[in-house]
Amino acid sequence: MKNFKLMATMGAGMESLVARELKEMGYATETENGRVFFDGTVEDIYRTNLWLRVADRIKIVVQEFDAKTFDQLFEKTKSFPWEDLLPYDANFPVNGRSKNSILHSVPTVQSITKKAIVKRLSEAYHTHSYLPETGQRYVLETAIDKNHVMITLDTTGDSLFKRGYRTEKGGAPLKETMAAALVKLAHWFTDNPFVDPTTGSGTIAIEAALIGRNIAPGLNREFDITDWDWFDKNIGQTLKAQARSMINFDEPLDITGYDIDENMIEIAKANAEAAGVGEDITFKQLAAADWSTDKINGVLVANPPYGERLGDEEAARKLYSQMGHIYNKMPTWSKYILTSDEEFETAFGKKATKKRKLYNGALKVDLYQYWGKKIRN
Repeated sequence: MKNFKLMATMGAGMESLVARELKEMGYATETENGRVFFDGTVEDIYRTNLWLRVADRIKIVVQEFDAKTFDQLFEKTKSFPWEDLLPYDANFPVNGRSKNSILHSVPTVQSITKKAIVKRLSEAYHTHSYLPETGQRYVLETAIDKNHVMITLDTTGDSLFKRGYRTEKGGAPLKETMAAALVKLAHWFTDNPFVDPTTGSGTIAIEAALIGRNIAPGLNREFDITDWDWFDKNIGQTLKAQARSMINFDEPLDITGYDIDENMIEIAKANAEAAGVGEDITFKQLAAADWSTDKINGVLVANPPYGERLGDEEAARKLYSQMGHIYNKMPTWSKYILTSDEEFETAFGKKATKKRKLYNGALKVDLYQYWGKKIRN
């Protein structure tokens, strides 16, 4: 089976998490900003699309070369046997990026790449008319950095954060990949309680349950590669069957999500049902300021409103202060709180054990980590 150079892409700050996921799956990795490289077959392409929780996409690195002129870009692109990847009727849009390069005009880079591939395919398929592009989608990207060209083919399609379970989003949704990253960063063990006190549409709690049950995040969706004529659909069916057999139905889980908005609780419940974890999470209407617990050794992960999002800055900081008043009396609990407010620690009333910079979409945020001191039961 042919081996490809593959690339997982992810949000800034998530690289080490995706690299760890890939290493746990048995792949050797090489990490750069926003992407992790590894090698694999078509089976590996499907497996990683199916199982990676934090990555956005899996791409095939089709070509790499240096180019300082558009003639070089055209000729080197045309030299690749594109007919091995793209059928006659392939729908192949070409995206582009360029930085620190002579070929800085992205529209021209896209146009030249497209023309070169069309020329190659027209010769390979012996046609002098336009290629129909009425078939399956093959999304290409030409990225140029310091005159080094990398042309990639996206195997994923809709981003991997689209798990397929979120029926309604609510006011300020957190992407599923970011929610999974927060759970991973919290180092939660399934024999400990897990709480999201500002659960919104339930994404963090749902991702925790998917991890706790060992449910593959891509189990309820498909990927662009599934429809390609050189992909054997039996591979996908086999890997999904294996994934279903690996679900852990026996592990007792203690996962709870709270929100002040009753409508959000109903949305969270519906989303959890759609994800197949409706029985594993308890959702309750409750203000974050009114929550307390006698449980020990828990993990709390919160994505509360932060000024820019749902409420104003003053209201957000009042909530942080209320959280601090409650959580600082819970020494065995580890608390992980995501916000863009750089004055969070002041409002919360305690300096974090550690801060980690992340990006929620384009918004720079910090994950404030307060590590608990676990005690034996």
